[in-house]
Amino acid sequence: MRDFTSDHSALALNTATLGHNLDGPGAGWSPERVIDACAARGYGGLVFWRREIGGRAIEIGERVRAAGMQVVGLCRTPYLTGSEAGSADQVTASIDMAAALGAGVLTIVTGGTDPGTKGTGDSRKRLAERVAAHADHAARNGVALALEPLNPMFGGNRTCLFTVREALELCRAIDRPNVGIAVDVYHVWWDSCLSDSLAAASGRILGYHLCDWLEHTSDMLLDRGMMGDGVADLRAIRRDVEGAGYAGLCEVEIFSAQNWWKRPPEQVLDTIVDRFRRFC
Repeated sequence: MRDFTSDHSALALNTATLGHNLDGPGAGWSPERVIDACAARGYGGLVFWRREIGGRAIEIGERVRAAGMQVVGLCRTPYLTGSEAGSADQVTASIDMAAALGAGVLTIVTGGTDPGTKGTGDSRKRLAERVAAHADHAARNGVALALEPLNPMFGGNRTCLFTVREALELCRAIDRPNVGIAVDVYHVWWDSCLSDSLAAASGRILGYHLCDWLEHTSDMLLDRGMMGDGVADLRAIRRDVEGAGYAGLCEVEIFSAQNWWKRPPEQVLDTIVDRFRRFC
């Protein structure tokens, strides 16, 4: 395992941690201000959300790199399955945005159960077909597609993938070299088969997302914990992720409407550095 106790250059910020994936009071700073604040604190990279980028992808990506950091990824494609699925053109546009930004990874939150189906089997088959249909365009533009399994409580409307094992099975079915998985602590910490699943993930892990699971979480979407405040075994998960060959940046992604989004962004960024070194 890498030693982060005195070196946090492998630390990346997902701007959702400052509320940037939502409109309204939690929207936070401009991309420029976030870039400058992260660079000043020695972060290695940033992950943006599409709603922040608009038509400024090239400009924002260049600013990140000029500050000495990398654009680790972009969140996210429209859903590919379920009643809220986006169009193929919208998915293509998200790939093009990631390419213009210089983001090597575009995260896929799959979407839920497709209309007219029950369970998840049919939805996963359709998901595989739809991801495969976009994978070649993504590859031509230097973008990898990361399937992110979600906690089962998001089944139905947000996901049809619940475990790393299921996500890897889908990767094998799609069979494209630029399709892999994102491992998010919030969504996988509970899985008793996680270690064994990650052992089979060599070459497929495209992202590692950090937060914590609070013992008494009050909202299934907007009450993630800061690292060290919850019950997830962060070091054990990272050991297995790195054991599968992942050596990329560790992306802090915390949705916290009643706690961290209400704090000064400077305090949040400083706390992340401290917790990353002590607990991750």
